[in-house]
Amino acid sequence: MSDCTQCAVRSRAVCAALAPDERAMLSQLGRMQTVKRGQALLWEGDDALLVANVVEGVLKLSTATSSGREQIVGVVYPSDFIGRPFGRLSQHSVTALVDSRVCIFSRQSFDAMAREFPGLGHALLTRTLDELDRARRWMLLLGRKSAGERIASFLLELSQRLAEANCTADPAPLREFELPLDRQQIADVLGLTIETVSRQFTQLRASGLIDLPGRRSVAIVDRAALEAMAGD
Repeated sequence: MSDCTQCAVRSRAVCAALAPDERAMLSQLGRMQTVKRGQALLWEGDDALLVANVVEGVLKLSTATSSGREQIVGVVYPSDFIGRPFGRLSQHSVTALVDSRVCIFSRQSFDAMAREFPGLGHALLTRTLDELDRARRWMLLLGRKSAGERIASFLLELSQRLAEANCTADPAPLREFELPLDRQQIADVLGLTIETVSRQFTQLRASGLIDLPGRRSVAIVDRAALEAMAGD
């Protein structure tokens, strides 16, 4: 495991709560792993053997419906934590949307560190509550917002999360970025059809709120109008 001082997300990941000597101890328990696009890191229902910090890239959290269809239930970015500490089974499958790097720990050794160092346990609790708040906002999005409002909210959140991915300070949202999800995946995340997603992108472009300079590129042209449309 490389020195934690070289980690790009060391100031924002859960291990930032540890003192330098404690992080050095944690680093001895971890290893860096590359996860290629489309490769699964964890499988839903398997024993929860691993936890990890996302260092680079974007990964999806998914679950299988009773009919066998995949449902994307979350997307994680650099500095996000994945896995189930203190849990027996993995609740979601975790798959890389782009080539990614993660700092992996065995769940058992990480759980022991969290018990020994209260700061790490507190950071995990804070991160969990943040995720709960995000899930509640997502419930509002899926339950109350129109298709256009969902797409607008999704693009605004993505521009902020991707800006945070490689910045230690408080970054300004990106104006232009690459979508880590394809149109079908966006549809799955937002509870829409792929045809509706494509139609909404076209309408946003025609209205001058966004531009689509490439197959997966999005440029936010009028952020204020997009925020007004999202209801944020």
